[in-house]
This record gives sequence, structure tokens and C-alpha cells, in this order.
Amino acid sequence: MTGGRAVILGRTGRNFAAGMSGGIAYVYDADGSFPVQVNTEMVSLDPLGEDDLDFLHSTVTSHFRETDSAVAARILDRWDTEVRRFVKVMPDDYKRVREAIRQAENAGEPVLEAIMAAAHG
Repeated sequence: MTGGRAVILGRTGRNFAAGMSGGIAYVYDADGSFPVQVNTEMVSLDPLGEDDLDFLHSTVTSHFRETDSAVAARILDRWDTEVRRFVKVMPDDYKRVREAIRQAENAGEPVLEAIMAAAHG
């Protein structure tokens, strides 16, 4: 995955995120076993922010409407509890570039220069 966002509602295998260079993965960790499956060499497991919560609710709701998924239904029925089981996985380099973009935009500075500095810094 080089950009975008993915929501995984099923189990993952070992070495998850090996080679992940961009984007964000949200993994539903029903039993708490996910962190030991992750290759944390290039990624971090981050807390969910408000934007993440909105995105997840919208995406899981759409998935349920399209597929009638029992897993999505269970998550939505107990949203306040189940949303805490999602783990956000983001590559460290991608996070650094996103932060540089945000800072450049807020400061009115050239975004491309910020991206290049973050990517090579």
C-alpha cells in the first residue's frame, strides 16, 4: 500500500506491514493478538483521532450496507466498545511527510519543499 486507507475486519498473518511505505491501515483486533503480528521495523501503531473515528464508522457502515457482514453488524451494534479494538498502522516515513505537509500548509510555505525535506531528512 503506497497511499490511501484500508480497513481490515478479519485476522491478519504474521509480518503485517512489512514493506508498507505509505497509507494507513486500520485493523480490527477482536482478541488483542494483532500487535505481535506486526513488523514494526517501518511502522508505528498509533492511537485513533477524531478523523479516524469518523472514517471508520462511515467505512464500516458502508461495508455493512453493501455486504450485510455479520462482523460489521456486531461492530456497529457495540460501536463505543468495539471501536477501541481498532489499531491504526502507519509507516513512520509517511507520517513524517504528512506532518511536514500539514505544517507547511499552516505556515503558508511551499508544500513540495516540505515534502522533499521530510522525505530526505
